[in-house]
Amino acid sequence: MDKLYIKDLEVFAYHGVFPEEKTLGQKFLISVTLTLDMQEAALTGDLTKSVHYGELCHALEVEFKKESYDLIETAGEMLASYVLKHYSMVNDVRIMIKKPWAPILKSMDTVAIEINRGWHEAFIGLGTNMGDRNQNLAEAIEAIKNSPGIEALIQSTVIETEPWGYTDQDAFLNCVLKIRTTLPPTTLMNLLLGIEQGLKRERTIHWGPRTIDLDILFYDNLITADPLVILPHPRIQERAFVMESMVEIAPYFVHPLLNKRMFEIFETLKKA
Repeated sequence: MDKLYIKDLEVFAYHGVFPEEKTLGQKFLISVTLTLDMQEAALTGDLTKSVHYGELCHALEVEFKKESYDLIETAGEMLASYVLKHYSMVNDVRIMIKKPWAPILKSMDTVAIEINRGWHEAFIGLGTNMGDRNQNLAEAIEAIKNSPGIEALIQSTVIETEPWGYTDQDAFLNCVLKIRTTLPPTTLMNLLLGIEQGLKRERTIHWGPRTIDLDILFYDNLITADPLVILPHPRIQERAFVMESMVEIAPYFVHPLLNKRMFEIFETLKKA
């Protein structure tokens, strides 16, 4: 993938933990590395297919000076979020902020932080079988869409399914939502758990009835053993209702453990 570099953009601002830093200000040097596909811009001469680095430099300076932060880590996070939000063709961004006048009473060249952030694709499974099921799904999807660091891409058709695992309960409404996110898996999972709690999800019976169930099915091609979020989601290949929704919105997505496409897994389930 192609890269665009901006090195040591000089900005005078008022970030720091000491009162003098917030009143007198100091010089900062901002470097940015963008990862994006610039081939179409290169072949056509169309600047709209790339990033106008002049405009970006101006925007970075404006954003950097909007507020006064104690930590340059916070300023770096803010700049990375701004770039990813406002430049949709950028896949990931690296921000380095140097603080050459840092008040540490030592001889040095500079101190600096580096923030790396990027977009990741994830599939979220949603299920509900208590109360107003359609409203539960709608509220959960809206909460996901409105969460910082998340963009909803496509939603599968809502389907009604028989309960799986614990069968003495009402039928479910299920769907899958494809998103792109800058959040790491554990942060994303904690966000989903918060949405569940907001919709009064109670975990009393394993695989039991629930107002809403939100699961990360896949996150890029990541394979993890983290107890909070095991990826890919276990037993997904056994659940026809999940595979049906996955086939609808991402039939050629490859299960990173099974090395099979979604439609292949679904075809096997239908024959069982």
